[in-house]
Amino acid sequence: MMKTKTLFSLLLTLFVFLPMSAQEKLFTLEDLNYGGNNYRNLQPENKWYTWWGDELVRTDVEDCFLVEKSTGRQAGHETKLFTLEEINKWIGSDDDKYVRHLMNVTFPYPDQPLVLVGNRHAVLLVDFKKHQVVWQDSISGQTANDWNKTSKATVWVEDNQLFVVDAQGKKYQLTTDGSRDIVYGQSVHRNEFGIDKGTFWSPDGQRLAFYRMDQSMVTDYPQVDIFLRVAEHQPDKYPMAGMNAHVVTVGVYDLATNKTVYLKTPQGSVCGDSVTSSTPIYFTNIMWSPDGSIIYMFELNRDQNDCRLVSYDATTGKRLKELYRETSDKYVEPLHPIQFLPWDDSKFILQSQRDGYNHLYLYNREGELLRQLTSGPWVVQEVLGFNKKQKSIIIAANKYHPLHRWLYSVNVANGQMTELVTADGVHRGELSESGNYILDRHSAPTQPRNISVIDISRHSPLTTHLLQAADPWAGYQQPIFECGSIKAADGMTDLYYRMVKPYDFNSDKKYPTVIYVYGGPHAHNVEASWHWQSRSWETYMAQKGYIVFILDNRGSENRGRDFEQATFRQLGQIEMQDQMKGVEYLKSLPYIDANRIGVHGWSFGGFMTISLMLNYPDVFKVGVAGGPVIDWKWYEVMYGERYMDTPQQNPEGYEKASLINKAGNLKGRLQIITGYNDNTVVPQHCLSFLDACIKAGTQPDFFAYPGEEHNMRGHASVHLHERITRYFDDYLK
Repeated sequence: MMKTKTLFSLLLTLFVFLPMSAQEKLFTLEDLNYGGNNYRNLQPENKWYTWWGDELVRTDVEDCFLVEKSTGRQAGHETKLFTLEEINKWIGSDDDKYVRHLMNVTFPYPDQPLVLVGNRHAVLLVDFKKHQVVWQDSISGQTANDWNKTSKATVWVEDNQLFVVDAQGKKYQLTTDGSRDIVYGQSVHRNEFGIDKGTFWSPDGQRLAFYRMDQSMVTDYPQVDIFLRVAEHQPDKYPMAGMNAHVVTVGVYDLATNKTVYLKTPQGSVCGDSVTSSTPIYFTNIMWSPDGSIIYMFELNRDQNDCRLVSYDATTGKRLKELYRETSDKYVEPLHPIQFLPWDDSKFILQSQRDGYNHLYLYNREGELLRQLTSGPWVVQEVLGFNKKQKSIIIAANKYHPLHRWLYSVNVANGQMTELVTADGVHRGELSESGNYILDRHSAPTQPRNISVIDISRHSPLTTHLLQAADPWAGYQQPIFECGSIKAADGMTDLYYRMVKPYDFNSDKKYPTVIYVYGGPHAHNVEASWHWQSRSWETYMAQKGYIVFILDNRGSENRGRDFEQATFRQLGQIEMQDQMKGVEYLKSLPYIDANRIGVHGWSFGGFMTISLMLNYPDVFKVGVAGGPVIDWKWYEVMYGERYMDTPQQNPEGYEKASLINKAGNLKGRLQIITGYNDNTVVPQHCLSFLDACIKAGTQPDFFAYPGEEHNMRGHASVHLHERITRYFDDYLK
């Protein structure tokens, strides 16, 4: 049973998920790891849904169904809309061109029976009532394909050049100088600042904003493909902290005139010329005005402490006005574009954590602040959209508790917030076209997955349950999952942890303990979802007789600006202090063997693993560090300089965080693992640390995965986690 809010508040500090007495089966990594051959069978039951206006559709491999949303006897009843066989018949598929499945189809027009499907040769709009194709686009499959549902125009990248085809099939080539150095229409700034694409259609689909990235001045990192007869150099453009970064501009293409203008952004000295330049060089969160005449964009200087919202004329590219400015003595991080109110396009909402937490602010088009809409010591985690009838904003937030994600309605007129859910846990919502309905995917510590539809058009939200997944691990020897909190090293801040114990835990025994750590920005490890968000590998380790402990230190996400920025210019230091408070807590427990404490993490967690091993060599007996940052001067510009400034500006911070000069401190057994072709934390990190260890006379172990990047893909992940486990079995157990 799910707990009430009151009961959860009483029991949060120590919630125990008890195993079933009759469990006998043991897990394998093929069961638990996402690359394993039995992994899917041990995942919670799931169903896939999408919205067709306010109608709910369930999609499957072979069929699509219309789902009854009411709460009566017919609630959840499904009526078949069409089948995969029918779609392929209607579009005239043959052995060479056919739709493979219906899982990802969409219904772009709320008032028309049209479904968007695709195969290797085309994107097609199919009328599933008339059983015919009403439109098709024959350039599907190219890089960065972006279709606009209003104009039916498509933009894509082919052979480094940007192309557009209109609804009539006429093709336009927008660029001629695209190359490896000049990149068009794709994500820029290494996917920082909320960027995940490079093309942005106006609402009417008649104009297109796109990124142009000149990275000719960026140093090549010498990646190598070893799978050829003679290994081949395949360089990767990688701008390291304090070095030359790429230069980005924003073009605007007009479909009616077949002309392109570039926004007249202030470049001044290009970003590689001066690492201390205040010139805005990062352009992000592009948004069109509802009428398609103006482009709004956040501009951020290289120091990332001066952020401005600026408007541009989409016809001339002229800079119109600075509407908003936010500065900081640390950094400002714009992650979300502004959003215009659908019932009043003279106003927009802006997200900022300028008061200490990410909240919503209402502005008019002149840049005048009308009012702050949300406030308090909690975080707006997502804006799902708008309810036009109620003139409200639908959000996800952790207002109830830092580990919980609930859904709320925010009245724009008065800021009043209404809870749309009542069950403890983590809720992820998808809003219907009108905003009257939410598809709610919910998980709680003892509940793997619930799926419901919430009707929020009523005075009191009404919920229709569609799925309550059973425990897919029933019949297995499940570990014990606990959640609690301790104080951070500052003595005041609450930090939340998860502890995973063997199913037959005995408090009279002494257990080897592995601390799993990430600890870096934009991530968290502990939340009130199934098993407190436990990673399946923790279950595997608990089954082998380990206790696994996970603590979200200061610097991690969802706790507000000051919590996140406590690590500024000294990555690893505050995080280690907090993790050592976790160690202190563990040592206070009679069943923890203080002589057998290990640590493991990947990426930032790999950096933390080695940092802990070298700074506290008498505490940690064994460590496994995956894809670790060794020295932040080898990490990329945008991320590295946000949190550390440049090596030129902050030499002391870089020196303190570097693991190179601490290689001689290694006492315990340390295994370092990397993808041989890691393009996120490049191999220079690991190899340089190995060199430092050789010179210092210390003996880490090392393993590389040829051809793999920052994370191991497919079945290689099973191999990886077996290797990690064996290392602890060999040296900690």
